[in-house]
Amino acid sequence: MTVRERVAQLVEILPEVYPDAHCELDYKNPLQLLIATILSAQCTDKRVNMVTPALFKKYKTAGDYAKAPQAELENAIKSTGFFRNKARSIRAATSTIAARNGGEVPQTMEGLRELPGVGRKTANVVLGNAFGKNEGVVVDTHVARLSKRLRLTRHADPEKIERDLVKLVPCEHWTNWSHWLIWHGRRRCFARKPDCSQCEIFRLCPSGKIFLRTGEARKPE
Repeated sequence: MTVRERVAQLVEILPEVYPDAHCELDYKNPLQLLIATILSAQCTDKRVNMVTPALFKKYKTAGDYAKAPQAELENAIKSTGFFRNKARSIRAATSTIAARNGGEVPQTMEGLRELPGVGRKTANVVLGNAFGKNEGVVVDTHVARLSKRLRLTRHADPEKIERDLVKLVPCEHWTNWSHWLIWHGRRRCFARKPDCSQCEIFRLCPSGKIFLRTGEARKPE
């Protein structure tokens, strides 16, 4: 079976396994998703979702974040880690949004990438989930790990992985592809001891039999 044939089958199976797969960051508008995504770097979605309710209640607009004192914002997001850099990124990005975009989050890759502290991954998250635009594939740690295990890429660099994936996955599935792999990575294909014996896509994964044979997978219960 070719790689493209495996991907075609994965596109059919994964939505059946994870019909409710979605971005697990809590948000109600594009600005909130942008802020939450910046906070999610080196941090779990669960932790971010514990921090953002109070944050979103206090800061409503891009201008609110831009005018917030650095120390005040740092304190509000401290538990997400790397809070000084994240606070600087949030203030810089929202300052640009307030000054150049009338307070509205850009709806293009180019516009988002022009925001300080916003990389391609963050831009893909916002475009795909807040605006329904399939501009690329979000490559986080789960997507990177599963893409290598599924032998869809040999690269470690997220942008190179994305370039490989967009050649294989139909563009209408790019946003959902990330959701499917992230959900599978969190629920089945763990970084350590993947649950290969119960894996719904085991027959399409070149690494599964290797993990079982070498004892790197979880033992069947």
